[in-house]
Amino acid sequence: MENTLGLEIIEVVEQAAIASAKWMGKGEKNTADQVAVEAMRERMNKIYMRGRIVIGEGERDDAPMLYIGEEVGICTSPNAKDFCNPDELVEIDIAVDPCEGTNLVAYGQPGSMAVLAISEKGGLFAAPDFYMKKLAAPPAAKGKVDINKSATENLKILSECLDRSIDELVVVVMKRERHNDLIKEIREAGARVQLISDGDVGAAISCGFAGTNIHALMGIGAAPEGVISAAAMRAMGGHFQGQLIYDPAVVKTGLIGESKEANIERLQSMNITDPDKVYDAHELASGQNVLFAACGITSGNLMQGVRFFHGGARTQSLVISSQSKTARFVDTIHMVEQPKTLQLH
Repeated sequence: MENTLGLEIIEVVEQAAIASAKWMGKGEKNTADQVAVEAMRERMNKIYMRGRIVIGEGERDDAPMLYIGEEVGICTSPNAKDFCNPDELVEIDIAVDPCEGTNLVAYGQPGSMAVLAISEKGGLFAAPDFYMKKLAAPPAAKGKVDINKSATENLKILSECLDRSIDELVVVVMKRERHNDLIKEIREAGARVQLISDGDVGAAISCGFAGTNIHALMGIGAAPEGVISAAAMRAMGGHFQGQLIYDPAVVKTGLIGESKEANIERLQSMNITDPDKVYDAHELASGQNVLFAACGITSGNLMQGVRFFHGGARTQSLVISSQSKTARFVDTIHMVEQPKTLQLH
């Protein structure tokens, strides 16, 4: 899968990032998202594959492109048999977030990315559009920290695993009212808190790399992005756990269904019989092979954002593969317009 799709999925996230970056700082988050979706879908449909979106931009009626259940790739087109044998290709599931951190792009803030994860059919958890309590930590703490433990307990474990004092640890938390008590506890335990307004996928992945000065992600964010984060952390051996949050009173936003009871019914209709189950990275991204790709839209801890120059753009991307056990940073120059004449000096 990596050999046949690796370079092409890099180009998918690159094209989405470039399209979105053109709207950086213009205050138009919906447009920044829409153009990223369109660019991602267009490039994806040129790939020789049979893909299905399991996490995307909503159901068919809510989003015209990259909706959940949409088939993508050349070999899903109506006339596919004219130029390929679809039956010979492995079916793959794809989770996408063409513009992770739309507000970050709209207001020119750091950390937005175009991201996707792929695996064999059935290899990615089809998370409902709910919220998820998350815990991400470096590989050294994998299986030792636990989402069921308090923040204070996990910070002590992290301190031991990383051979750092607690006051040297940095925990990323989304700035939300629901996290006030969590933030207070982390600070009282002696660790430092880095608050972000959006975009917790990048924060989760940063935990997996030394040198980012991010040692944990804690708190509640969107469930679909949790699956994408889990795919990356699974591929790189980091720690990730997620637990679905279905009670609007916990989320404190009013954007998660009509009621706790209705949400439980919805989970049951999706064959999720234990709504309180804690999932680890291998359960959220269970495929034999998992591939993650991201491209910076605005600069963040891991990647530079898109930088435009006359006639082109420069991007930085990241590809993580469970198959080859690699994390590759890819620096690309996109030459859109060639100069009419070369000046010799």
